[in-house]
Amino acid sequence: MAILENIRKRTTVLILIIGLALFAFVISGVFSSNELGGGKVGSSVAEINGDEISIDQFRRDVEAYSRMAGPTASSMQLVNQVWDRQVRNTILDQQFEELGINIEQDQIINYIKTIPSYVQNPEFHNASGVFDENKFREAVADWKANNPGRYALWLQDEQAIIQNAKEQTYFNLIKAGVGSTLKEGELDYKLANDKVDIKYVRVPFTSIPDSSIAVTKKEIEAYVNDHKKDYKQDRSRDVEFVYFEEKPSLEDENAVKEEINKLMEDRVEYNAQKDANDSIKGFKNTTDMIAFLDRNSDIKYDTIYKAKKDLPAKFADTLMALEKGSMFGTYRDGDYFKVSKMMDRKANGTVKSSHILISYAGAQRANPEVTRTKEEAEAKAKELLTEAKRSGTVFAELARDNSDGPSAPQGGDLGYNQEGVMVAPFNDFTFSNPVGAIGLVETDFGFHIVKIDDKQDIVRIATLAREIEPSEETINTLFTEATKFEMETTSDKDFAVAAKENNFVVRPVNKIKAMDENLPGLSAQRAIVQWAFNDDTKLGEVKRFNINNGYAVVRLTAKYAEGLMSVEDASALVLPKLRKEKKAAQIIEANKGKTMESFAKDNNVIASTASALTMKSPIIPGAGSEAFVVGTAFAMEQGATSGLIKGDSGVYMLTVTKKEEAAKLDNYSTYANNLQASAAGRVNFAVYNALKEASTIEDKRAIFY
Repeated sequence: MAILENIRKRTTVLILIIGLALFAFVISGVFSSNELGGGKVGSSVAEINGDEISIDQFRRDVEAYSRMAGPTASSMQLVNQVWDRQVRNTILDQQFEELGINIEQDQIINYIKTIPSYVQNPEFHNASGVFDENKFREAVADWKANNPGRYALWLQDEQAIIQNAKEQTYFNLIKAGVGSTLKEGELDYKLANDKVDIKYVRVPFTSIPDSSIAVTKKEIEAYVNDHKKDYKQDRSRDVEFVYFEEKPSLEDENAVKEEINKLMEDRVEYNAQKDANDSIKGFKNTTDMIAFLDRNSDIKYDTIYKAKKDLPAKFADTLMALEKGSMFGTYRDGDYFKVSKMMDRKANGTVKSSHILISYAGAQRANPEVTRTKEEAEAKAKELLTEAKRSGTVFAELARDNSDGPSAPQGGDLGYNQEGVMVAPFNDFTFSNPVGAIGLVETDFGFHIVKIDDKQDIVRIATLAREIEPSEETINTLFTEATKFEMETTSDKDFAVAAKENNFVVRPVNKIKAMDENLPGLSAQRAIVQWAFNDDTKLGEVKRFNINNGYAVVRLTAKYAEGLMSVEDASALVLPKLRKEKKAAQIIEANKGKTMESFAKDNNVIASTASALTMKSPIIPGAGSEAFVVGTAFAMEQGATSGLIKGDSGVYMLTVTKKEEAAKLDNYSTYANNLQASAAGRVNFAVYNALKEASTIEDKRAIFY
């Protein structure tokens, strides 16, 4: 307050401050953009190129995201989303600062004008119904003074708008430097349109068994060292686990069936208040189905009539065939045992219909492009009605070509609807006429040519249902089994051996990352991941975890440090490549100096042909992509035969049978422009990825989450 008082006393200083604020205007010049910001308080969750990210601000961002995402997103999904956004913003902000990119008033207003949610909001419209920046400023000022909650939401939006506007400016600067010359356009044209035909012999690498090719550990190590960029790895872990699923036993299922069977019949119960026995009607005979199912069923009585499509698909035919008062069951439907009783049926209670809507100017929900009058619409509808009734006419095609309704792409199909769902005239026609009838109906939407496609009964069914759940005895037995297995494997018994002795299935999960959450077969199990990455957890250590619907006994099987892969870890990736190189060398050595005919004959293969190959699509039918082989063919003269060529799938020898140059164009600007547009379209993605790859990012999230 003392500082503010001093400023008030110094008019010149005040004017200067106001001038600077207007110059650097970030819509919150009326409204301060720093109010939701925060200093870097407490520990950092990351360090990006030397800039620390405050864990306090990070947590606030996660909380804000959780409010927007709702209950469906897991906590780790939110953390990872905020992380990706924070890393991107920090890396790009560093670029903005270095280049001096800032956003001023006009730029922000112009950017807001591209956002439909602002431009289309009547709150910011002038008397002409057009977005007015002055109305917008007034609204934000009013929020600040009278609606702090709305103002806080605006400040969040504002930060995103500022960031997006800066990004747009930054990437546009880069795109301005992206260009393509006419020569590049000409090359692109020739790569796509110059063609070559070849006759070739290919000896595939699969002709030599992998088992006959020896690759040493030193060779793998040398290859990895020569290709370090391709064999980097993140810090990760391997685990294996046995899942003890909490599910009902056969005895539990039989017990539920027995409960349902008891509820079917009438029974006698002692009433202590009356000191007498009461006769209680069962499901078969009850006269108050709602009360009975409220007391005895896990699914309450649904009094709504249902069509066949609304019944359980597996049992729909059987249920629809029941007579009134008859029952079906006991049957299993998912996790429930059920008995169903037909309470009532309405014949032809749901109708499937199609229509062709002919709308007119002024009709309800009419497309603004519709200009015909009501009289013209009626005349056209009558013409279409005559055509629809004509023998051989396909109603769906007529609807697709003529209907103004949203169902036109579906041939006018409106599906099944019960009585009272459609507007009254439409409803009356469909329920008063037989299947196959076609007629003209007028509603507020226009004129409808209506066809009745089908009618089905609807039914009201009462279902006594009991969920099949594990009993307390089953749960206790499962806990005992899991605990016993954990104790055996933490002592001296091998994990796999103990599992085999007990007929348990061991499931491996490899290369878990520090911020992973979901484990295949166990879903979200953050606690297991944290345990696996804990420095105190030793290789081979076993631990039991309580998880949803049971227990998991987990063993840590491998630890991988960040950096270059070890020979063992890289071997699965490197072995196929080294084998291919050795096979190529072996085939080339064995066939030096041979003609194409002898090369084919000695290797028991036949010559093939490929036509109209291009450099832009170097696909050889039956062999796949072979860029080097096709490129070699383009470098040869017509009629020339190559030596042995190492391709991706085998060793080739080829003869160029025809070369065809594309016709010269007067101008290659179209191709140059396409190249430039394609390159510009990749700028946002490619530039950010390059910046991220070049950044030093220290991720500390695993400490906090």
